[in-house]
Amino acid sequence: MKTIAIMQPYFLPYIGYFQLMAAVDKFVVFDDVHYINRGWVNRNRLLLDGAAHTFTLPLRGASQNRLICEIELVGEPGWRDKLLRTIRQAYAKAPCFAEVFALMERLITFPAVRLDEFLLNSLREVAGYLALEVEIEGTSRIYRNSHLGGQERILDICRQEHADIYINPVGGEDLYDRASFRQQGIQLKFLRSRPVSYAQGKGEFVPWLSILDVLMFNPQPEARQLLAEMDLA
Repeated sequence: MKTIAIMQPYFLPYIGYFQLMAAVDKFVVFDDVHYINRGWVNRNRLLLDGAAHTFTLPLRGASQNRLICEIELVGEPGWRDKLLRTIRQAYAKAPCFAEVFALMERLITFPAVRLDEFLLNSLREVAGYLALEVEIEGTSRIYRNSHLGGQERILDICRQEHADIYINPVGGEDLYDRASFRQQGIQLKFLRSRPVSYAQGKGEFVPWLSILDVLMFNPQPEARQLLAEMDLA
């Protein structure tokens, strides 16, 4: 039985994204769809001084008229150093700072020019840290079906991958029709993340931050356990 999921690429997304990744054999990344301004493709939130703080990857010529795989990161290296300084300021006292900061240094200094290459590498780095046995692939590289849209493109990727099960976040429940998948011999399931909490130091718990926050406060075995805090139906 082969299980796949398909999502847009995001930078250090929240734990639900990695719960989905942990539930499948192959994780397909929609990197040839249009970029969304002020979405989560190139930004997320960390915990700074007890509150959510947004961090962003600076882009060159970002536009909703361009595909994610057509957009480049700003070439000047200063933003990478600045982002690492922000992470150090936010989490220097976190229990897992040393190993997770080393991970952040690797993925933030990864010498990619294109946004999609940078994001794919960061997803693979975090998946590797969490020891997830999943293959991660971008749509622009192999499927040649960008002319299709919506459910038809999902079904075509499932057919190309010989998938038996397709899993989508529960937020897309109204977008897809179980009968259409069943006619193709594919079982459609939806993943719902349960609320998770963990010690973040002093102050009230701030939920649904970047996976960075989860990793800083939870050793790898405990972080993996949190990935199981979800339901499939």
